[in-house]
Amino acid sequence: MSVPVAVALGVLQGLTEFLPVSSSGHLALVQHFFRIDSPGVTFEVFVHFGTALAVIVFFRRRIGAIIAAVLKLLRGRAHDRDEARLGLCLLLGTVPAGVVGIVFGRAVEGAFSNPMLVSLFLLVTGLLLWVTRWVSPGARPNAGVRDALLIGVAQAVAILPGMSRSGWTVSAGLGLGIRREAAAEFAFLLSVPVILGATVLSLGDAFRSGVPPGAEAVAGTAAAFASAIPAIFVLLRVVVAGRLYRFAYYCWTAGAAGIVLAAVRG
Repeated sequence: MSVPVAVALGVLQGLTEFLPVSSSGHLALVQHFFRIDSPGVTFEVFVHFGTALAVIVFFRRRIGAIIAAVLKLLRGRAHDRDEARLGLCLLLGTVPAGVVGIVFGRAVEGAFSNPMLVSLFLLVTGLLLWVTRWVSPGARPNAGVRDALLIGVAQAVAILPGMSRSGWTVSAGLGLGIRREAAAEFAFLLSVPVILGATVLSLGDAFRSGVPPGAEAVAGTAAAFASAIPAIFVLLRVVVAGRLYRFAYYCWTAGAAGIVLAAVRG
């Protein structure tokens, strides 16, 4: 894989990670139909790291406040209870995805090579997004422990290619009655621990195998970071405006096109 192709895949990852259209599904379909050699799990994890870095930069003040509150809590010092509670809820919400990744990691990787299955999952994501048009605006300012677990389960489901992580987690938050902006922010922040953990594991595996990430991984990561920033801004505005359901049309179109191409090409 060349550096220009890595950049193109990085941009695709950055835009589709936070817009609710499934970055993993897009990467899988583009690589399959355009005959792009799979860059490997290490590359995919690193471009995801680029999007996680975008979240950290975008929400740096909130993340700083959460970390400070949790550290003060652990030290038994006076702290902001709301921020500390949010931090603990984010950690709790990462558990389902971590368990699914460890137990079903091999099976999930296999799904990436099945364009028909990926396309069907895009149709399912579209249906989920469409349902949000009938969800009344929530009033609760933050996610609680129960919410964190349920949104974490939604994130675990979205490990499958074609199941949008942002789409599933934001929709779950909205369905639980959390305020729109808070649901979107929680979904963004929830992605950081999982992606950073996967990045550390992937980096360790790469160096142990003697094949450290190359220029392609670096270029893809930078491209993913640069394109993810505007995607975060756009999704926040869309969610607050109550228009998340509009992305259903795109998911249905992409899913239907994938099914047709998969059937034609065999």
